[in-house]
Amino acid sequence: MKKSVLTTILITLFKLLIAQPNTKAADSLLLEYYQTQRFSEAADYLKKTHPEPVSDVKILSGLAYASQMAGRLPDADGYYQRIYDADTTNIAALFNLGSINARRGNDVKAIGYYKKILLKDSTNFNVLKQMGTLSQNAGDIPGAIKYLHQANKINPVEPDVAYDLATFYLNFKFYKNADTVVDIALKADTGNLLLLFAKAQTVYRLEQYPETVEVCNKLIKSGDQISVVINMLGTSYFHLNQYVNSINTFKILEQNQTPSETSYYYTAMSYKALKDQKMAIVYFDKAIKEAVSPNACSYYSEIGDSYDKIHQLKKSVNAYEKSLLYGVKPITYYALANMYDTELRNRKQALQNYRKYLKSNPPQEQQSYVAYAKRRMVELTH
Repeated sequence: MKKSVLTTILITLFKLLIAQPNTKAADSLLLEYYQTQRFSEAADYLKKTHPEPVSDVKILSGLAYASQMAGRLPDADGYYQRIYDADTTNIAALFNLGSINARRGNDVKAIGYYKKILLKDSTNFNVLKQMGTLSQNAGDIPGAIKYLHQANKINPVEPDVAYDLATFYLNFKFYKNADTVVDIALKADTGNLLLLFAKAQTVYRLEQYPETVEVCNKLIKSGDQISVVINMLGTSYFHLNQYVNSINTFKILEQNQTPSETSYYYTAMSYKALKDQKMAIVYFDKAIKEAVSPNACSYYSEIGDSYDKIHQLKKSVNAYEKSLLYGVKPITYYALANMYDTELRNRKQALQNYRKYLKSNPPQEQQSYVAYAKRRMVELTH
């Protein structure tokens, strides 16, 4: 289909251009450039055979098209602008100006051109679709939804627009709206994986777990094993009391080394429901570790040090002890021991923490602390 459309365009352009006085050999060469998609050579040929100033719109169209297809976007932009200046009713020139500026990252100019088209034709599907994308890029979410909604109304089975609009509805928790949009598009293309993914999200959010299981399994069979799909499937199995299936589903994430706090939690809850308390404990522990930042112990240790510096000793001790709950660092034991020893005058706690410090295998660079801890232990026991 694409090939036939391209051929039609090329033949049309060719017929327009050969109206100019050229030799048959030259005409044949130009057609060959187009057919073999050697657009840079076609653009160079047209520039050579039609030197500036060029005012003929047909020639400008050929130059614009060849330049655009060759990736010479500044040249193409200039040619299309000249075409539009000659005829401000030329929708094709406006659309190409919008497309070229979007490709060049100038979304503001692209939006300006597309808006001019919508003033003339408010039902132009392709322009509305582009405006949806550009508005989203510009951070204009209400605008993006408005344009995508209008485009979807015109062509509700176009998958890209349906998916983008449904995604917005999901983000704003308009789950039924999202489901309606996806359902209509899916009827026209039941095997579209992008739409199936959106459908899985909508029915999951609507807590329609049997249908979520059905759609997620379709996605997985097609090779789509991304974490989002696995999580939705495993969670749905849990809510359907299919605990073994839930556990087996979440194991896929462990095998792929992409588990999460959620997957560990539902695995633990599934084992708990199956009366396997030992495995439940194992996975609850994993969930806790996944939920807590590995840097939490450092953060609490730094808080403890800050409290110590402003002489709020009880808060300092509390922060250091919290640090040890999230991870053991030898220096934390030393800081506690030193505080109990020199500031709180608690010999028992000082000895206990010096002992823990020495048993925690302090690194080589802390040997001066090790020597001090050993000396203080001797002194405190006499």
